[in-house]
Amino acid sequence: MDWVTGFVPGGKENYNACLIIVDGFSKSMRCLPCHKEDTAMDTSLLFWYNIISTCGVLKIIISDRDPKFTSEFRTHLYDMLGTKLAFSTAYHPQTDGLAGRMIQTMEDILRRFCAYGMEYKDHEGYTHD
Repeated sequence: MDWVTGFVPGGKENYNACLIIVDGFSKSMRCLPCHKEDTAMDTSLLFWYNIISTCGVLKIIISDRDPKFTSEFRTHLYDMLGTKLAFSTAYHPQTDGLAGRMIQTMEDILRRFCAYGMEYKDHEGYTHD
């Protein structure tokens, strides 16, 4: 999991970042809108409500050494849940290569989507936020 930042603020909540989470088993990806300024607590709650509540408790999470992942709160949360937190090393894409490639692709898509001011409309013509 990793963040994609640098977006122009948008949506009802003025999101300017996206937390991307890739499931290594199913190869599925979730993109969660968030704020670049979110704290470790905000990130933990986002993760809890969008991942753990729908997928269940995870056995292992691989991420970079971002302070939001290494915070004391998150460490205690993982200990309580029995989840192992593994960190990827810099310049070693084999550790988290699948997530890295998916994040790069999704980052390109999101940046192009935001740059051209496109809107997503469903089959009835409604724009979703």
